Amino acid sequence: MNTTESAGAKTKLIPVIVCGGSGTRLWPVSREAFPKPFMRMADGRSLLQKAYLRACALSGVDEIVIVTNRDTHFLVKDDCAEVKVDGVQLGLVLEPAARNTSAAIAAATYVVKERHGDDVALLVMPADQLVEDEPVFQQAVTLAVNAATTHGIVVFGIQPNRPETGYGYIELAEQVSSSPALLPGKRFVEKPNAEVAQRFLDGGRHLWNAGMFCFMPQTMLNELTEWEPEVCQLVSNAIEKGTFSVAKDSYTVELEPELFRRVKSVSIDYAVMERLSNVAVVACDLGWSDIGSWKSMSELTPADSQGNRIEGVTATLYDVTDCYIRGGGRVIGALGVRDLVIVDTPDALLVASRDRAEDVKEIVAQLKRDSHESCTLHRTVHRPWGTYTVLEEGERFKMKRLLVKPGASLSLQMHHHRSEHWIVVQGCADVVCDEMATQLQPNESTYIPAGRTHRLSNPGVVDLIVIEVQCGEYLGEDDIVRFEDVYGRLNAQNEGSASSKAEVVSVGGGVPDSRRC
Repeated sequence: MNTTESAGAKTKLIPVIVCGGSGTRLWPVSREAFPKPFMRMADGRSLLQKAYLRACALSGVDEIVIVTNRDTHFLVKDDCAEVKVDGVQLGLVLEPAARNTSAAIAAATYVVKERHGDDVALLVMPADQLVEDEPVFQQAVTLAVNAATTHGIVVFGIQPNRPETGYGYIELAEQVSSSPALLPGKRFVEKPNAEVAQRFLDGGRHLWNAGMFCFMPQTMLNELTEWEPEVCQLVSNAIEKGTFSVAKDSYTVELEPELFRRVKSVSIDYAVMERLSNVAVVACDLGWSDIGSWKSMSELTPADSQGNRIEGVTATLYDVTDCYIRGGGRVIGALGVRDLVIVDTPDALLVASRDRAEDVKEIVAQLKRDSHESCTLHRTVHRPWGTYTVLEEGERFKMKRLLVKPGASLSLQMHHHRSEHWIVVQGCADVVCDEMATQLQPNESTYIPAGRTHRLSNPGVVDLIVIEVQCGEYLGEDDIVRFEDVYGRLNAQNEGSASSKAEVVSVGGGVPDSRRC
């Protein structure tokens, strides 16, 4: 077993990646059902993929744990499979609801302790951060692992290069003289105003709080038990009453929903870190960013001679300066504007002043109050079996493009109020309608009347693409009765039952129905 040297002994290192988010600060690219960790960067990789590969590159790592939401775990699996590193086992800890970082870290710590005991170091990493200097990151982790055996919980502090008001800070007992370096911490400081942030930068004793931690399992559990005993007890019980499954090169721990939903939502900073009387800090300069706003995202793209930063789009500009423009298809024209953020997606457009980029969450909050689905879903929605895209919808009809991955299938289901027409345009489709099974080739179609039990599957080795046309008096989401689902979502959602083996999904709000197929 590969190991990391620590004080003459060998301590196994297991990175824990916390992958969640509400999708508010980088809307409209990030949404509730597709939060920031899954956003693709300029090189085509998501932030989660970058974090996974960064963890795999650490010395001695042969297992990585990712804590994520039950509803997005298939996105995690797909992203990791795309960049999979041989010899590294993937452990998934699935939360039925978001309960902040204390619960996530507690769950991962209990799982690791149960599997490996106490002679192991955990490295907690958020999935949505960017680290550009990986050699320095690896040095910093080595320092942290060595310190965790004797110094308790070790935190990572980033040397600031600007008076940032959007980050929390860690005050050191002494100035930083080299990087990376292990130094005594003094206290945690909340996000400062601009004047205080400038003093922090000038003083040389304040670091950005990176939200990364290294510790031995029992050390963290002792602190959580002292300060938030109910969180520990409920998380422990949710693991014990949950389910555990093993597959090739991976395992999955699914937390029991009712117990976990009772867990208090509190960050690890509030629950533990700000209460510690002494803490060890690894001061480092990693080329780090948490990409917390479109302003910080824009700084990753080189500026042209007019200060404009253009990403993923053809932009025609006239008399435009200091703007960030991001798109994914349509040509964007801009005339006579300054200091704007313009982000275009197929179903939503953001136009904001650069100095108000931190306030995009207010747009999302208003959309949520208005029950507008664009705060949650993209026009193209990712599902465990593939994706679907809403092409057009109107009174009594809706058209979608379904992409079903090889070997995947939708749930066995029935609709009371709508019929469906399926036209195969690529690949091969297995269709079940009541007791009849048929196979469709490209340019062939079938009709599914309302009230019929049906399923669509892809038996082939290429993506199946189907155009679906729904017609009916009512096309809302609560017109779905599920009977079987190979992805385990019947028990996970548990939102009602039409019979002993069927589930009625009833969410309401007029969201297109197969958004939860």
